[in-house]
Amino acid sequence: MYALIEYAGKQYKIEEGMELKVPHISEKEGSKVSIDKIMYFDDGSKQNIGNPYIENMKVDAKVLSHSREKKIIVFKFKRRKGYQRRNGHRQEFSTIKIGKLGGAKKATPKKKAEPAKPAAKKTVTKKTATKKPAAKKATTKKESK
Repeated sequence: MYALIEYAGKQYKIEEGMELKVPHISEKEGSKVSIDKIMYFDDGSKQNIGNPYIENMKVDAKVLSHSREKKIIVFKFKRRKGYQRRNGHRQEFSTIKIGKLGGAKKATPKKKAEPAKPAAKKTVTKKTATKKPAAKKATTKKESK
């Protein structure tokens, strides 16, 4: 039994009881996280494919720890110019443990839509612009000949 989920813009293939490294979560260690973006679910006999996600299904997970990745050195230079920059970066991540797969989401009852009332029509009156009389051309001696 496995599922494909989307979490923090990345896609993961998960199984029940699996530990997974995901981008940092603001939750405390030991707290539960619910993932509802399930794209595909296979229980061995039946497959569910989402469009793009499966409705009324979620996966529960528990936050195990928070940590940081190995340091990455970013070195930039341009030859013969004397330009050198050295930076380091450590990405934060969280380790989660996947719980039971295929838990049903609590369905919220949808309210019945009331028939739409016709909106009152507004009458718009257009103001017509009054045209100014055209300016008279000045005539020159050359034009009058």
